[in-house]
Amino acid sequence: MSLYLSDRRKAIAKYATSAREMQEKVLRSLVRRAAKTEWGKEHKYSEIKNYDDFAANVPITSYDDLQESIERMRHGAKDVLWPGLVRYYAKSSGTTAGRSKYIPVTKVGLRRLHTMGGHDVTAMYLGRNKKSRLTTGHSLILTGGFDPELDTPTSRTGYVSSIMTSTLPPFLRRVMRFGPPVEIASIKDFGERREKLAEYALKTKVTSISGVPSWWLSVLSRTMEMAGKETMDEIWPDLEIFVHGGVAFTQYRDLYHKIITKPDMHYVETYNASEGFFGVQTDPADPAMTLMVDYDVFYEFIPLSELGNKDAKAVPVWEVEPGVNYAMVISTSCGLWRYLLGDTIRFTRKNPYRFMITGRTRQFINAYGEEVILENAEKGLEAACKATGAKVLEYHAAPVYMDEHGKARHQWMVEFAEEPDSMEKFVAELDNGIRACNSDYDDKRYEDIVLSRIDLVKARKGLFHDWMAKHGKLGGQNKVPRLANSRDIMDELLGMN
Repeated sequence: MSLYLSDRRKAIAKYATSAREMQEKVLRSLVRRAAKTEWGKEHKYSEIKNYDDFAANVPITSYDDLQESIERMRHGAKDVLWPGLVRYYAKSSGTTAGRSKYIPVTKVGLRRLHTMGGHDVTAMYLGRNKKSRLTTGHSLILTGGFDPELDTPTSRTGYVSSIMTSTLPPFLRRVMRFGPPVEIASIKDFGERREKLAEYALKTKVTSISGVPSWWLSVLSRTMEMAGKETMDEIWPDLEIFVHGGVAFTQYRDLYHKIITKPDMHYVETYNASEGFFGVQTDPADPAMTLMVDYDVFYEFIPLSELGNKDAKAVPVWEVEPGVNYAMVISTSCGLWRYLLGDTIRFTRKNPYRFMITGRTRQFINAYGEEVILENAEKGLEAACKATGAKVLEYHAAPVYMDEHGKARHQWMVEFAEEPDSMEKFVAELDNGIRACNSDYDDKRYEDIVLSRIDLVKARKGLFHDWMAKHGKLGGQNKVPRLANSRDIMDELLGMN
């Protein structure tokens, strides 16, 4: 295991000098392996020699474009988007869409696209922490389970975390002692699963946890409540690392520091999704993540300012520029081809390529040209919490359309873990924080000409939990939609509040 991890650390070090060569090699490999599939034949993969050929032959796609092919694959069709029969499908949370998506997870994709991320997190962590005792305890992953109702005679469907943990090699499962047991992980109801997981946690030596911060916070709070303890240090004294992803960690950091007080606790952010594993925080001093350029994924990027234009042009990673917001496009060994992922990122540097997640292509507020994205909202919240001592658990924001006086505003529904010392100050700091990092919003806010100051509604305790339960989105990788350009979710939340 040490030899393998050492090799991976060396490979990741080469990202600084060989990213283009690695990505070109990945593209050639993907195209070659898929050349005899239905998709490969339709788009003349046998004639593709380089990136320009690939971009010319293959259109940018969405899930809607691939859905018919994926449904055929789920029901036994072979050699459609990827060679052979694809048995597993990851159920996407559908953050920005009302329906679920079923993302193919091939055998090679599972190995070269999903689980490699966990291996590399471990490689980098153990490389920095020589005295780690990670393998002396259990590693708990907050999985979402399978959904037998969606299975077909030839396929299984569940959250990608469940697919990954259920297919781990026995050797790795023994070494890392992954948990929780399948009888707990497979409980569909999140409330019941949380109870069983908390009971399991009280009697288990845990050295690492992985998952979405919001869901883990719920589990840890219940565990401390059962134990009658104020911190997790008293329950898990050997806990070393929390590998988190799915939502920005900024708003949860103070909450975790309050319940895990040990100074040597480590937090590592990752960019993993149903479609693959794309980034790892390789430098603890740098919040940006490193783009993993030697996995089975070829990356392209569309400038967010051009997204939606019929002439919008995607560029490969070697043509990106730091400071620009891009929509990410991926081609993978799971059969996704020039697939518009739905996330937006901004590179902070090249060689190695490091980036921050800035939001979703569909999760934004732009009712009046203000172009507020998730990154702006997170920075505003960070400023407001710092200034007022508040801690935010969940939130959702949407526009309020112009009234008869021509005035409009953004409305926020916020559930606090700890309320601010002044709600008025919190709103002012939130508003000013967004203005400071978004010139378009600042222009619209100038003297309240277009947008008035934020209208904040305090959510009752458990509101967002109840909303998620109502929509069947408890647990797993499901996330509360943070921003929306319509009032559908906000009006529903107001009614439930």
